[in-house]
Amino acid sequence: MDFKDQLKNLFPEHQETSEPIKEKSTIWVQDDPILCKYEKRKGKPITLLEGYTGATSDFKLLAKEIKKTLSVGGSFKDDRIIIQGDYRDKIMTLLTNKGFKVKRVGG
Repeated sequence: MDFKDQLKNLFPEHQETSEPIKEKSTIWVQDDPILCKYEKRKGKPITLLEGYTGATSDFKLLAKEIKKTLSVGGSFKDDRIIIQGDYRDKIMTLLTNKGFKVKRVGG
């Protein structure tokens, strides 16, 4: 008995859909570049992304996607994405592949 048969036994009145539900991950792409900065706080390197002019919820989704892709920690505060570590090059390639303009600020 496979997984689908077990589900049919549990929910006999449920009708199976033919196509899976797709999530929409459209993020508003802006004209001005996103600034990618490098800083050290308490001796630890961090990468800051700021300058996004779209909706805050879209920027939060972008932060979540960056953290998940790079497998690093970080946060979203004061319209900035804070990523733990120096990942400027990887973040810049990721954002340019998504269609964003990125500007590297600082060393």
